[in-house]
Amino acid sequence: MRRICVFLGSNAGRRPEYRQAALDFGRLLAREGIGLVYGGASVGLMGALADAALAAGGEVIGVIPQRLVDKEVAHLGLSDLRVVGSMHERKALMASLADAFVALPGGIGTLEELFEVWTWAQLGSHEKPCAVLDVAGFYRPLLRFIDHAVEEGFMREAHRDMLLVGEEPEALLARLRDYRAPQVTKWIDRAER
Repeated sequence: MRRICVFLGSNAGRRPEYRQAALDFGRLLAREGIGLVYGGASVGLMGALADAALAAGGEVIGVIPQRLVDKEVAHLGLSDLRVVGSMHERKALMASLADAFVALPGGIGTLEELFEVWTWAQLGSHEKPCAVLDVAGFYRPLLRFIDHAVEEGFMREAHRDMLLVGEEPEALLARLRDYRAPQVTKWIDRAER
């Protein structure tokens, strides 16, 4: 595993545990020799993650749309900062650079990025693991909703199980390394059409 793409907030959140988790995860990636791919911002949890990885000697690649560079939120001290024209280009480039995806706490953008790469995995567009680091129970309500979607027949359990969940960064990293993509099942049975 050469690089992991991390989705997380451009805000710091209310709990100090969120920032600490970003710092710890950045250091862990650097210590393990795994490059970081992320959204390229210098603010919030994004900035904390990048700064921690850089301070620990890690490779950090940021991918950011020009619009956000113009708002002066780009991190200018990265190993590699790639400026793109749109959010769509950003996500595609981040996905192509990474071998796995992990979401830390964040808002709409974090959730959208996570759900998009997880959907791509479900559809067989890639075989890269997707995961959430559930810091201080942040993702528990969302995970309950996802289980509800399974119970209500809108998601297969096998597809739910494609999203790895962990509370300890080291254990989650080990699961990412050991991940073997399941064979993609038909996501819509003919009888359901």
